[in-house]
Amino acid sequence: MTIGPVRAAGSFRQIVEDAVSAAIVSGEFSPGTMLTAPTLAVRFDVSPTPVREALLNLEKRGLVEIARNKGFRVTEVSEQDLAEIVQIRQWLEAPAVRTLAGAIGKTALAELRAEAEAIGSGAAAADLRAYLSADTTFHLHLLSLTGNDRLVTLVGDLRQQTRLVGLAGMLGTAELAASSAEHLTLLDLLAAGDGVAAEELMRRHIGHVTGWWSGRAER
Repeated sequence: MTIGPVRAAGSFRQIVEDAVSAAIVSGEFSPGTMLTAPTLAVRFDVSPTPVREALLNLEKRGLVEIARNKGFRVTEVSEQDLAEIVQIRQWLEAPAVRTLAGAIGKTALAELRAEAEAIGSGAAAADLRAYLSADTTFHLHLLSLTGNDRLVTLVGDLRQQTRLVGLAGMLGTAELAASSAEHLTLLDLLAAGDGVAAEELMRRHIGHVTGWWSGRAER
C-alpha cells in the first residue's frame, strides 16, 4: 500500500503529495474515488493542513478535482487520452534513446544502473511510491543526457498525465519483474552501442502503459 503513516523526514506536504499521486497513478485510488483531508490525515498520521495543501497541488496537476462540500474526486484519463500519451512518448523517447548509444560516460552509466536497480527494489518490496519515483528519475535522467531540456520537461509532463490503473494489481507478478529488468537491459544495449535495439526496447517498454500496466495481456 502507498498510503500509510508518515515517518520519513522532510516536507509532510510533499511526502503526502507523492504518496497520493502514486496511489492515483497506480490505480490504488481508482477514478471517481473521493478523498478528504481529514480522512487521509488519519491514514498518514499527520494534521489535515499538509494533506489539504497536497490535494490542492494535485488538483492543479489534474489528478483530482474539487467536489464541492465533499472533498476531492480522483479524475479519469480516457483510453484515447492514454493511447495518445503513449504514442507521443514513443515518438519522443525511443529515437532520443537511440542517439545515446555508445555515448554515455562511465559515471552517468553507473548512476543510471543504481536508479534502475532502485526500480527493481521498489517492485520487489511492493512499494509503489518508491517504484514510480525511481522509474521517473531513471527515465528523465536518461533523457537529460541528450542535452535537450525541453524534451525532459515535455516527457515529465506527459508522465504526470499518465495512469497505470493495473499497476497496483501487478505487485509480485512476473510481468512487473520483467518490466523492471528492462531498464538494466536498456543500459546494456546503450553501453554496447546498439542504438537500434535500444530504440525498439524503449518503444516496447513505453507500450506497457496501455498493456500490462493497464491490466491487459501482452504478447
